[in-house]
Amino acid sequence: MGGQWILRRRGRGDLGAAATMGREFGHLMRVRPVITYSLSPFEQRAFPHYVSKGMPNMLHRTQACIFRVVPPFVVFSFVYTWGTQEFEKSKRKNPAAYENDK
Repeated sequence: MGGQWILRRRGRGDLGAAATMGREFGHLMRVRPVITYSLSPFEQRAFPHYVSKGMPNMLHRTQACIFRVVPPFVVFSFVYTWGTQEFEKSKRKNPAAYENDK
């Protein structure tokens, strides 16, 4: 077939479907008002243009949204480290309060 999609139309008026039911790829059962299309797994390409188009598209999408996603994480990181340091400072005892103890 030369890489072309094999599309089969099934629906009302298909009188020979009962005789060939289950014999062809994708025709496991008959549903009357539904038109189904199937493609043989041997005619599919699992990763078409994965490197030539997929990777540049991923980089483009990453560059497009990086300035919306990264700043909140950076701000949260600074706030978290500042809050942790302040909490550790607040747990310390004041040495001036214990100068006269013996």
